[in-house]
Amino acid sequence: QVKLVQSGGGSVQPGGSLTLSCAPSGNVLTFYRTEWYRQAPGKQRELVATIESSGATTYIDAVKGRFTASRGSARNTVLLQMNSLKSDDTAVYYCRAFNARGYYWGQGTQVTVSA
Repeated sequence: QVKLVQSGGGSVQPGGSLTLSCAPSGNVLTFYRTEWYRQAPGKQRELVATIESSGATTYIDAVKGRFTASRGSARNTVLLQMNSLKSDDTAVYYCRAFNARGYYWGQGTQVTVSA
């Protein structure tokens, strides 16, 4: 069964940067949309950013100008570049990708922003 594999999380100081990656574990139909979510301790999961196959992106206000979603060099791979990280960005980040067969979730990756 194909899954989405995430990588790139970790711990950084405020103002630092991280790049998350989201890629399928095997061959799947082309994703037409990928979403990035995050879930902080004690909070609901929230949608952070989206990227369409056209390259069009959307972001929540809290990350606009700091986060950038883009397509990776490998097929069906999506990146989330996170700059100027704040303590409020601390959360588990998840990706979800859609194709003609449905959608797939990533396993989640921890991002911790702390001095």
